[in-house]
Amino acid sequence: MNASQLVPVKSNPKVAQFQIGDTVKVNVRVKEGDRERAQLFQGVVIRRRGAGPSASFTVRRISHGVGVERCFLLHSPSIEGVEVVRPGKTRRAKLYYLRGLSGKAARIKEGARRRQQGQPQAGPEPQSPTPPPQSQP
Repeated sequence: MNASQLVPVKSNPKVAQFQIGDTVKVNVRVKEGDRERAQLFQGVVIRRRGAGPSASFTVRRISHGVGVERCFLLHSPSIEGVEVVRPGKTRRAKLYYLRGLSGKAARIKEGARRRQQGQPQAGPEPQSPTPPPQSQP
């Protein structure tokens, strides 16, 4: 028996669909003593791991010239939301090579915006046929 059979996984509606290479904002509830506050962590997703209740992802950012990576459990109740700031286009499943790069070399190409489910596809609107103008005798 494994954890996925014991714990039913409910997808968090506040967590947007994201992929490796996307720049995301993660809102996390942090407990300090007897107080609780929201903390924002923005960076590039360099890893996604697992499925089910143990799924996790790692976000990397540069803070004061030092690389900081933070791992989050995807279905954790402490995550208040994940928002995609900028979609990225990558050809790798894990972006560990970014650890050795800095500055402009660590940039990721911007990917095309992904369509949200339930939204109509963008394109020209169909025009209704208009009758030809009638001439006056």
